[in-house]
Amino acid sequence: MKREEILSELARLGAIAVIRMSDSEKLKRVSEAIHKGGVSAIEITMTTPNALAVIENLSKSMGDEILIGVGTVTDPQTAEDAINAGAQFVVSPFFKKEIVEKVKSMKIPVMPGAFTPTEIQTAYENGADIVKVFPADVLGMAFFKAVRAPMPYLKLMPTGGVTLTNAGDWLKAGACAVGVGTALLDKKAIDENNFSKLTENAMILVQSIAEGRG
Repeated sequence: MKREEILSELARLGAIAVIRMSDSEKLKRVSEAIHKGGVSAIEITMTTPNALAVIENLSKSMGDEILIGVGTVTDPQTAEDAINAGAQFVVSPFFKKEIVEKVKSMKIPVMPGAFTPTEIQTAYENGADIVKVFPADVLGMAFFKAVRAPMPYLKLMPTGGVTLTNAGDWLKAGACAVGVGTALLDKKAIDENNFSKLTENAMILVQSIAEGRG
């Protein structure tokens, strides 16, 4: 998929599942479970053991069904390695110009993190496709409304503070999509191999997004 097609699909889906797992063997089953529930974009963080191999394997097995991105990227080389492994978008917890430039050069969507209006605007001006507002729970939904009032051109994605039932409220507040982790990926359910619970969680999240869009 081309960069614009990936961005369009992310906007359509409205949610990215942020996966931080110590057990990379279960990651595919988790991905299958939430995909079954309608969440079909996942961000595999670089804190996942053997993250690049996980991205490569998942890309080969599920690349035709889901969008696979990489998160917690802190340098340009990691971004390049992840894209070569199959990542279709790159997310960073902060803005670093060199990361954005590298990802843009490889024609893949890039989503750097930012916190203040100045940081958000700086990321936008330097080529960010979507700005990840992190940690969003500290700022709240009112912040999104306030920032986008004078800057409606911004595409913002909250990470932190997104639940299964408030995702739609974030979209109403001005988010283009949400990043959701622990609320979706119930640790107890994963430990117990209760993957149907993850499918149920995904369905609740998708319903919230649909309601938020009216």
